[in-house]
Amino acid sequence: MLANMVGSLILHNRITTTLAKAKAVRPLAEKLVTLGKKGTLHHRRVAISKLGNSDWVKILFTDIAPRFKERAGGYTRILKLGHRGTDAAEMALIEWVDYALPTEDVEETNAKKPTKKGKAAKDETVDVEPVKEEASEKPKKAKKKKEDDKE
Repeated sequence: MLANMVGSLILHNRITTTLAKAKAVRPLAEKLVTLGKKGTLHHRRVAISKLGNSDWVKILFTDIAPRFKERAGGYTRILKLGHRGTDAAEMALIEWVDYALPTEDVEETNAKKPTKKGKAAKDETVDVEPVKEEASEKPKKAKKKKEDDKE
């Protein structure tokens, strides 16, 4: 299970899991990054024996380990997310320290927001005015009924 979770971390750069599993995955992931920084054939074979998947090891050695070449340790971070709704297990997010959210997605969502121009803006102002008038008329009718009830 831990090897699969480290593989998912290598592929996706961040995973959501329980806090206990995240704390268990962290040492294995950091040791594998240290092996990747050394980069010899022996270290590659050790990493394959721990992960069981040579594709993950290739990504680890070519993409992830070089990013941490100057860093002495502490390659992952664990962020607590609160409790899961179904069984109240404490959830956490484990990710590489240098992971940053893609900025392209944020810009695209901001660009897709519709802007109100032309008739749409005019129609909304027209719709608001009758609602205010109707609201002011309703209390008058209510007062008349009260007067009728008194007589």
